[in-house]
Amino acid sequence: MSRNRMNRRTLLTAGATGGALAGVSTLPFLFAQGTPPPEHPEHDPAATPTEHGGHFLSSTVGDIDVERLGWDPSEFVSSFDYGEATTMQDGTVVREWRIVAVEREIEIAPGVFFPAWTYNGQVPGPTLRANEGERLRIHFVNGSTHPHTMHFHGLHSAYHDGVTGIGRGDILPGESHTYEFNAEPFGCHLYHCHSTPLKRHIHKGLYGTFIINPDPAIRGDLARSRHPDSPDSSEWQEFVMMMNAFDTTFDGENEVYAVNTVAFHYMKHPIVIDRTRPVRIYLVNITEFDPINSFHLHANFFNYFDTGTTLDPTLRTVDTIMQVQAQRGILEFSYANHEPGLYMFHAHVSEFAELGWMSVFDVR
Repeated sequence: MSRNRMNRRTLLTAGATGGALAGVSTLPFLFAQGTPPPEHPEHDPAATPTEHGGHFLSSTVGDIDVERLGWDPSEFVSSFDYGEATTMQDGTVVREWRIVAVEREIEIAPGVFFPAWTYNGQVPGPTLRANEGERLRIHFVNGSTHPHTMHFHGLHSAYHDGVTGIGRGDILPGESHTYEFNAEPFGCHLYHCHSTPLKRHIHKGLYGTFIINPDPAIRGDLARSRHPDSPDSSEWQEFVMMMNAFDTTFDGENEVYAVNTVAFHYMKHPIVIDRTRPVRIYLVNITEFDPINSFHLHANFFNYFDTGTTLDPTLRTVDTIMQVQAQRGILEFSYANHEPGLYMFHAHVSEFAELGWMSVFDVR
């Protein structure tokens, strides 16, 4: 099968003329023109977003094969991996994970395949979650053909920093290493490979989200809704979103943009929201080759906690934020005063939105 090469400017031009592009290294586009909205539109949960409200919405033709992908973005968005916890005699909780670096081809849009480097076979890697003050052990195995590491954004020794030439340094193919440190500070963090060249190892898919829950015994009542042992946390609908992108032609420009890897996935499969419960999003930007990415919420506003290391918002009542690479934060908002319907969220860089970073909440 031949693999055509096409940059993102060409993709946008072709999409604007109404062409659907086929082939495993090009992104097919379907532009649907909706009819004018009725005077009093009613929400139809069965309607696809491209049919809703008279928007000109771009999307891909068809859908990915989640069985072949090996994981479902619709499940990933609300999945948190707490590993295995053991309480020691002195009361210390030791939490452990096993992470394996492997190379595999992943489908990032229908018919578009990318030769990824992965943690545990998926991009992003599993969302690791722990409680403040626990002792963490991440057993890393390099099952690939290149040197790799795991670099955690947090507090740890130089030996466990996961950087080429420092401490334990690169983990060579077939080797393993256990990263060990305490879970601090609380917040929304990330991990990624820090082998050189750094941009290649990140762009190829070696990254994931790393969340540390604040301890209510130390931080007070405001921490309760973020801690799984507190009844207050069950009221919240929590999601994890990594804004990422893929350079399918390896020319230093991204052709596909997304949250959680698959272009337009949450347009075709909207994230269901119970409007009686508040929403919390752990948002991380890991986009390579572009200096910033952004998040815009339609018809609503949110409080934003930059890096998630505070319990008071760093921004209040905003509907758009920007993040540089590795910047992250927590968004909190509610649809309690909204009518049911489809509410968009996307990058407020039009090119990113048109190339896959466009999503929808199905508020019920």
